[in-house]
Amino acid sequence: MKTVRGDRAIAIVDGDPFARELLGSHLLQEGFDVFEANDGESLSVILSRRAIALIVLELLLPGEDGLSICRRLRATGVRIPIIILSTKAQDADRIAGLTMGADDYVRKPFNPRELRARIDAILRRSPPREEPWAPSISNEVARFGPFHFNMGTRTLRKNGRILNITTAQFAIFKVLARHPGQPLSRDKLAQVARCREHSAFDRGLDMQISHLRKLLEDGSLSYIQTIRGVGYMFVPSGKSEVACLFPKRARV
Repeated sequence: MKTVRGDRAIAIVDGDPFARELLGSHLLQEGFDVFEANDGESLSVILSRRAIALIVLELLLPGEDGLSICRRLRATGVRIPIIILSTKAQDADRIAGLTMGADDYVRKPFNPRELRARIDAILRRSPPREEPWAPSISNEVARFGPFHFNMGTRTLRKNGRILNITTAQFAIFKVLARHPGQPLSRDKLAQVARCREHSAFDRGLDMQISHLRKLLEDGSLSYIQTIRGVGYMFVPSGKSEVACLFPKRARV
């Protein structure tokens, strides 16, 4: 089985299958691992299951357009570098893309050597990506609303008061908290909890999430949100992001 390196994984988001295949073949020849998506929903599924080093994003997509995807990812804390590669060639489009959070903007048709140079330049200045379920020595403290979650001391506080959190709940929330705004698959969250404590996980992932949500009650705010068909996502603002994650597709 081939091992996928997160620092060499690129997601291509383009509604044109021919364009995806052409760019994907080029990047594969350059030594990258390639994951293809035809819309924002497919991209969210990829991000929930893989560590992606960079996203190449077309603006013209079925359903949610590329600018909206870029804005949503940045608003929910996703810091993966984004290169917009688009047929839209007006200066206004380029300015809008960069304003929404893209790291670069390349017009189609493009020079493959130039695109590779731009990718390399962005990856050189970006910190290495980790798998969503991998151990990490960074991001050891999460502060949101009245809560303070210290992963080093394994404590969760609300307004300074320590809350009781089980080993399995800690393992699950630790992964979610390290990846704010990133949907994580149920399989990977289940894997994390099981590998740390079998008995604590016997009641199921949904039960553990339910208990976590009770611990994190804060009025109408929801810090752990369900992403239909994918899994769960930690949203530090507590505001609903689910509706914008999977907008309804336009009918043709």
